[in-house]
Amino acid sequence: MPGPAAHPVPAARPGQAPKYRAAVLGHPIGHSKSPVLHRAAYAHLGFDCSYEAVDLTEQAAAGFVADLRAASGTPCWAGLSVTMPLKAALVPHMDQVSSLVERLGVLNTVVISHDGGGSVQLSGHNTDVAGIVGALGHAGAPAGAHAAILGAGGTAAAAVAALAELGAAAVTVCLRDPRKAAGLAELAAGFGLPFRVRPLDEAAACLGTADIVVSTLPPRAADPVADQLAAAGILPDGRGHAGKVLLDAAYDPWPSRIAAAWQAGGGTIVAGIEMLIYQAVEQVRLFSGPLFRDPAAVTNVMCDAVGVARR
Repeated sequence: MPGPAAHPVPAARPGQAPKYRAAVLGHPIGHSKSPVLHRAAYAHLGFDCSYEAVDLTEQAAAGFVADLRAASGTPCWAGLSVTMPLKAALVPHMDQVSSLVERLGVLNTVVISHDGGGSVQLSGHNTDVAGIVGALGHAGAPAGAHAAILGAGGTAAAAVAALAELGAAAVTVCLRDPRKAAGLAELAAGFGLPFRVRPLDEAAACLGTADIVVSTLPPRAADPVADQLAAAGILPDGRGHAGKVLLDAAYDPWPSRIAAAWQAGGGTIVAGIEMLIYQAVEQVRLFSGPLFRDPAAVTNVMCDAVGVARR
């Protein structure tokens, strides 16, 4: 079940330590733009909350959660953004999870609530789906599309759900070891979405027939697919992918090689920072509670913070 908003939130108190704190967890984490996005949104809303990046491995996750539950005083925790490799690892540590997390098996958001008696409740959510839907929708991704996903991790699960929400006709997942796609196949079946699997070294052929592509691979991991596209001559004349959309969840470096190849073929490219913005808006909504207002304005404040065109 979805958890409640984290807490009633006071206005910011200039010159004093913040009332609340939040963070993004992951490993590695130094590249993350989440602190820039969240801090800009908090300042706009008057949400009295700090936000930092915490480098946390999967092995250290249980200890971090235990320390969080034992923490007292101010600033008290409001919420966590969660990236790889922790999206599945933190699920067992939650007191409750949303129905979407139950379905996907991964989270990217933890809302932290306090009952006043020292008890801390952790509620897991997934805003990656909203992030992908928002980014692809803004780019004009077509309904009834044949879609391809590169990778099979937590973001790939969110991509399956997002593509189902966008009305995709079918999805093909390309990954190094097709045997690892069983969970995604079951997820797609639950959405009534026709699903097939191909090895990553056949990705170029799959992308050649796709209307929407979502790469969930780590930075530079899709470079060999870009080489495949060039070697196969799939994008030879600047017209091959007109009207087709590729979202690369990685955003550093940008454009990635696969994005550059797609754009050279006439396709539309969407940087992972766009997905990050849309999912962060939903995180801010959950963390800031009654202070949250005007999501369009919050979105534009975040766009300004990272140099992305306003919506």
